[in-house]
Amino acid sequence: MVIAIVGPTAVGKTDVAEQLAADLGGELVSADSMQVYRGMDIGTAKPTPSARRVPYHCIDLVEPGTPYSAALYQRDARSAIDDIAARGKVPVLCGGTGLYVRAALDDWEFPTGDLATPERARLETLAGEIGPLGMHERLAAIDPAAAAAIHPNNVRRVVRALEMAESGASYAVQAERFSARNAWYPATFIGLTMERSALYARIDARVDSMLDAGLAAEVADLLNAGYRDALTAAQAIGYKEIVPVLDGESTLADAASAIKQATRRYAKRQLTWFRGDPRIQWLDVTGLSAAERASDVRKLLESSVT
Repeated sequence: MVIAIVGPTAVGKTDVAEQLAADLGGELVSADSMQVYRGMDIGTAKPTPSARRVPYHCIDLVEPGTPYSAALYQRDARSAIDDIAARGKVPVLCGGTGLYVRAALDDWEFPTGDLATPERARLETLAGEIGPLGMHERLAAIDPAAAAAIHPNNVRRVVRALEMAESGASYAVQAERFSARNAWYPATFIGLTMERSALYARIDARVDSMLDAGLAAEVADLLNAGYRDALTAAQAIGYKEIVPVLDGESTLADAASAIKQATRRYAKRQLTWFRGDPRIQWLDVTGLSAAERASDVRKLLESSVT
């Protein structure tokens, strides 16, 4: 049995998951798409080694410039879960990247585990030559169901569907399986939530704490190591906003405001994603201490078993 602790950023998932793992003799598997990168510690709220009460898995897997995907995470997370369970421990999955949670715990196959396959590169080049409509027509000729499910302007998804079709798989079948939510592992899903004003206050406080802890210096070190492209990627909240400050094009105060706003928007997207999963049992933790949150989650788990 896997216990999954999910919810928006800054709601207190890690403290709860760590306490559960400590109480149950378990180990923690991170489901955070940014914590997989080495050197991106402060901006991802990655617990320091000395602060971890239990063993962690699926953090610090690759360098920031290395492509990483949900397919690769599926491989790594399942390997960790299987290893934890084989040693008689309880796997506690914790994170806010919804696709990673489902990749680990649901019966869903990815077309490839590598973002930079020769086949995808060839198809992306072809897309530049014949355009979105030409690519969509090409997909419709070999996988009509997939073409019907994808808008012609979504070139990235069309390329992916073509890559799958050429390998003998079907995007439409994959999408249907993804919607079905069939479990790969038996799992209990606990979602943490809180009143929006309280969550936003925690987000603001976390951003201020990250800046005080040296986020700007961490970004500078990563830039000096040659990871500018990775840090300015759209998903690198907390990093891409600092880069203009270091380039002399913005102020730290402006960056702080931008990070807080981007993080609030991300939290809303996370809640939308997770609320679409009927398996999640929700717990409102507004005003609760870390110990109280963990205690209430234990009670919810016990009631789920009985």
